[in-house]
Amino acid sequence: MLDRDAKKVLIGRRIAQELRDGDYVNLGIGLPVEVANHIPAGIRVFFQSENGILGAGPAPAPGGEDPDLINAGGGPITAIPGAAYFDSFLSFSLIRGGHINMTVLGALQVDAHGNIANWMIPGKLVPGIGGAMDLVSGAKQVVAAMEHVDKDGNPKILGRCTLPLTGAGVVTLIVTDMAVIRVTPEGLRLVEVASWTTVDDVVAATEAKLVIDGPVGVFS
Repeated sequence: MLDRDAKKVLIGRRIAQELRDGDYVNLGIGLPVEVANHIPAGIRVFFQSENGILGAGPAPAPGGEDPDLINAGGGPITAIPGAAYFDSFLSFSLIRGGHINMTVLGALQVDAHGNIANWMIPGKLVPGIGGAMDLVSGAKQVVAAMEHVDKDGNPKILGRCTLPLTGAGVVTLIVTDMAVIRVTPEGLRLVEVASWTTVDDVVAATEAKLVIDGPVGVFS
């Protein structure tokens, strides 16, 4: 079993393999920001944050944080040469105008229909929806970055979400600490499992039915 930090690196590194040269990518707060630390060699990706930056770089080295350079969650970031800064109006125009190739978001639940719930648990205090609903509606690809089960061991990939939805039928890819799952018209297709686990373990930890119709790869 991996610890939380190892899971974060595993997920971020695997999602980074989905990036393509020249992509405009939004990273949600929390786990998704790890993606910026694993950009494949030979490509240039422009990370956008809805608080007003295009060209965010990886996390700074300890001690190199700039309090004026943060992402939408308030975490420290760097900026690549040529980065641009702008107001929220322009930032959300990029998102709502369909100019973002991919958004990577954390998720409380994802289901067999590509629905995602990631913004609230009824009865618990939440700061608000933020830009999540805009992102799942405006981005060309929506990637859910999440642990496969919750802290009590319950599946987070369900037949149907039980929490309030952020978006319906929008998720294109799910990457967890156990598996890579593509959302297809035929259902959730299991394409890879993490090197530390097995196909049987993934099936057992997933409430939704998984489509397994070919070789299943391995990632690490």
